[in-house]
Amino acid sequence: MKLLLDTCAFLWFQAGSPELSDRARSQILDPSNEVYLSAISVWEIARKYAQAV
Repeated sequence: MKLLLDTCAFLWFQAGSPELSDRARSQILDPSNEVYLSAISVWEIARKYAQAV
């Protein structure tokens, strides 16, 4: 299965946040799935970081 993570899902996954459901976490970790992150998410994270500094 191909999974496209939005910015929040990616950040929650990276942080180990309980905001991400156990089902979503297991799908991301399943090696038979292809996990993608949109290029716009990288831009969004950089923009938010720049605003915070």
